Amino acid sequence: MGQTFSASVALKEVERLPQCPEKWRALLEVSRIIVSQENLSELLHDLAGRLHSLLDFCYLSVVLHDPARNVMRLHTLETPAPKLEPGTEFAMDESSSAWVWQHQQPLIIGDTQQYPQFRWSMQRFLSHGARSICSVPLTSARRRLGAMNFGAAGVGAYSAAELEVPLLIAGQVANTIDNALSYEEARSLQQQVMRERDRLRLLLEVNNSVVSNLEFEELFRAVSGTLRQVMECDSVNVSLPDPEHHDFQVYMVDSPAGNGLMREQLRIPMQGSGSGLVLESGKPLTWTYPFPDWLDPRAKRIAEIEGFEAICFLPLISQGRVRGILQLNRRTPTAFTDEDLEFLGPIANQVAIAVENALEHRRVTEARERLLEESSYLRDEIRTVHDFEEIVGNSIGLRSVLKQVETVAPTDSTVLIIGETGTGKELVARAIHNLSARSDHILVKLNCAAIPTGLLESELFGHEKGAFTGAIAQKVGRFELASKGTLFLDEVGDIPLELQPKLLRVLQEKEFERLGSTRTQRVDIRLIAATNRNLAQMVADKQFRSDLYYRLNIFPISVPALCDRSQDIPMLVRHFVAKYAREMNKVIEDIPDEAMEAMTRYSWPGNVRELQNFIERAVILSMGKVLRAPLGELERTATAVSANLNTLEETERSHIRKALEETNWVVGGRNGAAKRLGIKRTTLIYKMQKLGIAR
Repeated sequence: MGQTFSASVALKEVERLPQCPEKWRALLEVSRIIVSQENLSELLHDLAGRLHSLLDFCYLSVVLHDPARNVMRLHTLETPAPKLEPGTEFAMDESSSAWVWQHQQPLIIGDTQQYPQFRWSMQRFLSHGARSICSVPLTSARRRLGAMNFGAAGVGAYSAAELEVPLLIAGQVANTIDNALSYEEARSLQQQVMRERDRLRLLLEVNNSVVSNLEFEELFRAVSGTLRQVMECDSVNVSLPDPEHHDFQVYMVDSPAGNGLMREQLRIPMQGSGSGLVLESGKPLTWTYPFPDWLDPRAKRIAEIEGFEAICFLPLISQGRVRGILQLNRRTPTAFTDEDLEFLGPIANQVAIAVENALEHRRVTEARERLLEESSYLRDEIRTVHDFEEIVGNSIGLRSVLKQVETVAPTDSTVLIIGETGTGKELVARAIHNLSARSDHILVKLNCAAIPTGLLESELFGHEKGAFTGAIAQKVGRFELASKGTLFLDEVGDIPLELQPKLLRVLQEKEFERLGSTRTQRVDIRLIAATNRNLAQMVADKQFRSDLYYRLNIFPISVPALCDRSQDIPMLVRHFVAKYAREMNKVIEDIPDEAMEAMTRYSWPGNVRELQNFIERAVILSMGKVLRAPLGELERTATAVSANLNTLEETERSHIRKALEETNWVVGGRNGAAKRLGIKRTTLIYKMQKLGIAR
């Protein structure tokens, strides 16, 4: 089985060392190497070259006890053919080094092949060609460290007389290891203290930020730098759930060393993402590369492009609800530990409060801005004199319009009101709004033809401060202002082509972005559009998008011109006379029959608006109780209109004749006059007959 010798016996042997100058010089050289070398691996390598003159061995190792795990761990190995890496662990009951450490006695084994105990250790020694083993304890003045093992190829290579050199070497090596361990422990303790200090500072910064910062960007700038430094991560971001889209909006991205992808505003899905799992479970989650195969392609692409190898997801819980996800990313394979999660828990709780405060602040701010805009808009509405206070008339055409209004008003469908200028399209829109379920909310109006093209987008969708020159403050657009209510867009045919796709998106998706912002706004509005132009012809002429036209033309209402409902003129005349007489503090009781007949016969090319203005002028001119209408104006206007019509007719006749002559009077076909004029062949034939054009 071999022999075991106590340390006291070995020390007595050392005292009887022969006076051999060469041997002592070798020992002194070994001591010099031990004192001068700090790295344990390099120390054993240098010792192996010097000790051969003092001791026969082919194997040299240092095995130290790990008190935290109660195992023996190989720290360094010097052998011609190493098969074990430093850091290999051995159980206490299978290691001969553990016996030496526990009993604090040297162990000499004459033949490892015949030794019955510690079979695993013996096989390891044999695999390195060691048949004889000498193990001595590594013990300093302060603690027991482990064992130092020497191995020789021959059987019975070591005896008690040869323990003096291993014991002397082990004593000095033990002191060196103890000093190195003490230094590492002190440095580790110092790093731990510094890390705890940084973490406490981070907690303080987060607490201060929760109190002082209500904006996402300000909050994140205050804590992100310290969070990256303390947690040794490369980027940090917060994802907030958007239940309507079943995804997350990524905010507050901080990736200074990234390639830019994570700086943009991103959306990631709930299904197939780590954030989605944390939102559902409410518990932290850590990943290391390679990530799960079921990961959504969008989330996987972000991780791959950014080069993330370790990710930590933490739920932001406030008032029992998961408000969002705090995500920390590393580009190194260093996994997030349980200790990291324990520290990040309070941080996530504070960030959750800050996120909730920031969201509430944003909601309050936007509501206040919308209320201010709405109040300003309503004040303008109050100051505005409406063209009509109510719809006046009883003609068949007008009754048909009112029937359509009653039909479509209870729905939320888009309505397109078609009619000439001055026919009362806005009044029809107001009637639809008043009869709808949205009547308790605001009706917002915008005349698209009255706004310069460059400012129309800002009027519709709003803008952020600094979005363009002159944008000195944030502005709420008409779509936001009309939320929960109705938006009336007059002269919709004048919206430029480049703006029409954004309008179409709002109608279809109910979402848009302000100018200068990447944050998506969602609105709940009903749209009523109006135009005096032929949108179908504009679509054919590539002046209006066909998809937008079909989206607007869900329920068209055609408002008849005043000349098509002349039986309503007397009622309108009496209505406007009463209105303006009341405003001017006059009493007008009589409207002459000849004046009423003249007004009924007149075509009113300006429709009801022209009639209204004419009556206002008549009331001003009336000095008594009889209306004095300036009928001469109607005759002059009718003559001028007739002359203009004749001129237009002649112009059209001349234009068609010229096209026919240039095509040698070929009406249809690819090279015909109809193709050149941009009209159908049948339409051209009809116009030729109407205008009396013949070859």
